[in-house]
Amino acid sequence: MAVMARAATTSDAFNAIAEPQRRDILALLRAGERPVTDVARELGMSQPGASKHLRVLREVGLVRVRGAGKQRLYGLDARGLRPVHEWVGGFERFWNESFDRLDTYVQDLKQTRQEE
Repeated sequence: MAVMARAATTSDAFNAIAEPQRRDILALLRAGERPVTDVARELGMSQPGASKHLRVLREVGLVRVRGAGKQRLYGLDARGLRPVHEWVGGFERFWNESFDRLDTYVQDLKQTRQEE
């Protein structure tokens, strides 16, 4: 059995967001910039752990950082999610067609019950 090497988490957005805690960080940063201490406290992780996740997210272009006095504020850079959005968007047609079929089925079922 061949074992495939896993890509580095800093290679692209897909690998970076494979980690659930990083997805949680991105969701938190949708509300605005935060220092690493706030990120760690909100998500119940250590400050060094939060810093490592933020570094990975920054390296793949999903998070930006700026200095504000003595603090470094981290913010979402959603442009880095474009490749993920485009890939997921390819499944939109599949889901739309599935929901259309489900809607047709429900409408047919309602019609059948009204006729009984």
